[in-house]
Amino acid sequence: MNNDEKIGLDFLILDYLMYIKTEKKLSNNTVLNYEKDLESYDNYLKKKRITDFQDVTLKDVDDYIGELGKDGLAAKTIARHITSIRELHKYLLKTKKVKNNIMENFDSIKLGKYLPTVLNEEEVEKILDVKLENAFKYRDKAMLELMYGDGLRVSELVNLTIYSIDFENDIILIEGKGSKERIVPLNPYAKEALKNYLEVRGSLIKTKNGDTDKLFLNNHGKGISRQGFNFILKNILEDKDIKTHATPHTLRHTFATDLLNNGADLKSIQTLLGHEDIATTSIYTHVVNNKLKDDYIKYNVRKED
Repeated sequence: MNNDEKIGLDFLILDYLMYIKTEKKLSNNTVLNYEKDLESYDNYLKKKRITDFQDVTLKDVDDYIGELGKDGLAAKTIARHITSIRELHKYLLKTKKVKNNIMENFDSIKLGKYLPTVLNEEEVEKILDVKLENAFKYRDKAMLELMYGDGLRVSELVNLTIYSIDFENDIILIEGKGSKERIVPLNPYAKEALKNYLEVRGSLIKTKNGDTDKLFLNNHGKGISRQGFNFILKNILEDKDIKTHATPHTLRHTFATDLLNNGADLKSIQTLLGHEDIATTSIYTHVVNNKLKDDYIKYNVRKED
């Protein structure tokens, strides 16, 4: 592409946004997210005096992602930015605005410090191995099985009521972010743990009329709080001597990553997690790719004689 053929960054980004809105028919919210991400990318390139996408290098993108990390953006937001840039460059190649798609070689290993922590199979088994000694342990077992088996946010877990679970149809009604409701299948292990817990839940009710609607109760007979669940998980990690730094959200990350590892598609995982934008869900592909690379290096590299 010679200088006479150069088209401004702004125009090409606008052209791409029109494409995903009219041709791909992405939602207005998704298009808006792409627009915000690419505006930020555009501004960064202009600061580096880059006026042609043909001149953008892999290092430019890598430096930009590093800047996002320094700005304190959440891992899922950084993952969304990467997806936006990747899809833009794919489109630029498709429409012959660039000769090469530099994002094809973007090394997701460099994203390691931004990626969510996930637990391995042994750690998950340890966490879910709760000795059912009393009603509180039955409760803990049910909460953990739901968090891992259905990918709930901790806020969603503590907001569940006794009416949220439909055992007949094996589904859960979840109130997610922004009071948006979604229905997800009830994991079989979580179903068994819930049924066992409900048999002893009555012993945790402290109110006179016993009409507490919250599904999971604390030692005062009130709905358990986020802090309460955090405390329970922290103690379990210490008791089981699990060294991985894990939070309640780590169980959700592990749920999504395990689904992807076992063949689930991103769209299904997006629905189960309640993500508005699939770019948020795509972060788990980076987690899986990193693990594949680690396993390849660990188990398949030739050993010197």
